[in-house]
Amino acid sequence: MTKASPPVSPLRHTTYAEQKLYDYLLYSVQTQTPEELLPQFQQFLLEGRDAPSDELKQALYEVLNSSGIDEDFKFILNRCCHILINRWQIHPQLQKAIPKLVDLFKSVPPPNISSSRFTRRLRQLVAEFIRTEQYLTLQRISRIIELGGKDFTWSNGDIAVGQLIRRYPYLYEHCLLSEDSSIEHQQTVRQVQSRIQRSFELELSKYVTYQVRLAQLARRTQSMKQARRMLQGVHNPTLLTEKELGTALKRFVGKPERGYSYRDLSRHFLRRSSEVVSYQEFKNELYGYLISSVDSKYGDLRFNKRLYQKLQTILPRYDDHRPNELLMMRTTSQLLNFLVVDSPQNPEHYVFVDMITNLGPTATVALLLKLVLMCGKAKPHLERRFSILFSHYEAQSKEGVPWLVKSLENLHIALSVHFGDADVSFLKQIM
Repeated sequence: MTKASPPVSPLRHTTYAEQKLYDYLLYSVQTQTPEELLPQFQQFLLEGRDAPSDELKQALYEVLNSSGIDEDFKFILNRCCHILINRWQIHPQLQKAIPKLVDLFKSVPPPNISSSRFTRRLRQLVAEFIRTEQYLTLQRISRIIELGGKDFTWSNGDIAVGQLIRRYPYLYEHCLLSEDSSIEHQQTVRQVQSRIQRSFELELSKYVTYQVRLAQLARRTQSMKQARRMLQGVHNPTLLTEKELGTALKRFVGKPERGYSYRDLSRHFLRRSSEVVSYQEFKNELYGYLISSVDSKYGDLRFNKRLYQKLQTILPRYDDHRPNELLMMRTTSQLLNFLVVDSPQNPEHYVFVDMITNLGPTATVALLLKLVLMCGKAKPHLERRFSILFSHYEAQSKEGVPWLVKSLENLHIALSVHFGDADVSFLKQIM
């Protein structure tokens, strides 16, 4: 029997009884089909009946009676689920079992007074598990796997924002990993993330190549209508309109400021900032670097003043110090908190919504992109800010927050172009 991997949480140790449950699942997931294993999982670990053996029943009994189980059960059951998920997700023909596993929780009978104390206790803990962050994470993974074969533009009517999770791999590490995620589960999430990101980048590259060829052919034939008839169409891989996607690509791939790309501008800024002698001077340079992307009508109204004031409040005790990488990182992080959203506990995002309302999602994301191009180590922090917004609006209709969906789409394009492998170089031929 295969040995289980490291403890479920760095804050607690795996007991001997827990290990028996993990070993049982590790062995079973390798020797049984999902059709055989799913009923066992439901009956034994969710409903407390039909244990595979007396030894396993005793192990589960010991787990349920251990001290601290009210807090620890969510970690234990989450680990049990991920043992199966980690195995099934690497085999395409088995992936459809993952949503079925998550759906099992919907049909668990409530604690019944006629049941044994053991069964009531288990069902009570399972009912509490459904309200945890761990179960929410399982639901998100299920959505990603369930939609794995669907088109990137899949949007079945007015669905919830949470149903779009598959579209944004840059959110995965923040939305799919929890405090008890094992090393194996982290690897699973990164494998899925890489696979879906590559798929999107390929779709985006195909779309850009098609648009370039279409434009070139239209020039030769002097007829866009004729050109479209001559070329096989390629679908738009985003939820943006054709015009919105074209605007985003021109801004993120082209040279939107004084004939410079955002990559060029970040390099120029870093060269200049390397010569400044004080952190105060660095903040002043950073202010100029950022507002050059902001429409002057909006900036002059109030945004520029608020941004300047915010910069002055960041680490003022270091104003006379020479700037270094750590100061740059902390400055960027605090600016992202200010420009996007502060924290899950304080999800205020007035500035972000105000920017989108006045500048539009593409220009807003461009400003954020300039920050992370200037300080690459802040990219995970930006992704984390967007994951907070995603979680905040997860249950809402996507039609009710179009600004958020357009922002998520724009950020995916910007990150794919600047930090991914999307080949959009053809686009420069028609810019």
